[in-house]
Amino acid sequence: MSIAAYLFTPSPSFSPLPKTIPKFTTSSPLRLHLTLPSSSSSSTSLRHRHPSPFLTFSTLPGGDGGDINHNNNSGGGGGNNDDGKGKGGGGDENAGDKNKKEAMMVLAEAGRSMESLPKDLAAAIQAGRIPGSVVERFLGLEKSGFMQWLMQFGGFKERLLADDLFLAKVAMECGVGIFTKTAAEYERRRENFFKELEIVFADVVMAIIADFMLVYLPAPTVSLRPPLAVSAGAISKFFYSCPDNAFQVALSGTSYSLLQRFGAVMRNGAKLFAVGTTSSLVGTAVTNALINARKAVDKVSASEVENVPILSTSVAYGVYMAVSSNLRYQVLAGVIEQRILEPLLHQHKLMLSAICFAVRTGNTFLGSLLWVDYARLVGIQKAHEEENTALE
Repeated sequence: MSIAAYLFTPSPSFSPLPKTIPKFTTSSPLRLHLTLPSSSSSSTSLRHRHPSPFLTFSTLPGGDGGDINHNNNSGGGGGNNDDGKGKGGGGDENAGDKNKKEAMMVLAEAGRSMESLPKDLAAAIQAGRIPGSVVERFLGLEKSGFMQWLMQFGGFKERLLADDLFLAKVAMECGVGIFTKTAAEYERRRENFFKELEIVFADVVMAIIADFMLVYLPAPTVSLRPPLAVSAGAISKFFYSCPDNAFQVALSGTSYSLLQRFGAVMRNGAKLFAVGTTSSLVGTAVTNALINARKAVDKVSASEVENVPILSTSVAYGVYMAVSSNLRYQVLAGVIEQRILEPLLHQHKLMLSAICFAVRTGNTFLGSLLWVDYARLVGIQKAHEEENTALE
């Protein structure tokens, strides 16, 4: 019993050893009250039927006593008060300080100063809006002369810092766009493909102009934009706070509400409507010019070829881009690529690029099929066999 009494005696940091050894009885439960050093004055009560020598470690300074208190307060999930989070915005302040320290450490290791960075990036670091991983990616991209030149443009810089494969994805989309859209047109038209070649050409021209914007606008970004003016309106402030991709992963210290993510879909939809309408105007204008030139040369086929309606086709394509293309590319960039593929294959860039190429190729082909069906549904394009049936 004297050994057990010694084991359960508090350490000298709490109280001196008693002169007399107390006697314990084993017939009743033993209660041990430990007061742990913490910001609160609460104590932990432990009940044991039989004394255990391992309990002595819980009273040692720097031992496991802190973990016991931590688990009791948080239920094993981590206490909110340990790191200052959850105290009236303290978590955001701590995240900002942590981001700034990480960024400064990366700069110090690279031998760079804040003055050597672009102003927008330096301001974001000073404000604690970007973590050290983003600064490290910037320094890596800057080693390439072409990337260094490209990052002079703010939009490219924000997208390259969020995704180092952004430029490769642009090349994938534009490279395969012509072939997949042509294949999709042939799949839908079959024997009428060459009879409707002018319409096919208009669709491909629209695709060339729009493919780049379809990758550019919904791509996840690292926001480096300066704060809005105080006099800015409520609508401007709301859309300014929205992410570029509705599903993108928020950086440390940043969060987006459901309404802000919905606002990202609306904002990109408006931009893609303008892009789709403009590209269709260009595409149909070029197509009508080719049709008129063909009529002037070949008088026989003049009656068989009709001009493409410019206004209705352009508006319809703008609506299609704002709804179908917008949603598909938002999900592709924010969910499939950033949230699923990149975490799994972030150390295998070649495999990641190959899978992204396959997924984007399939998405482009699907979009072409949906456009042909949509154009016929709204009546801006008619199948050749339907015209033949009407003539009969």
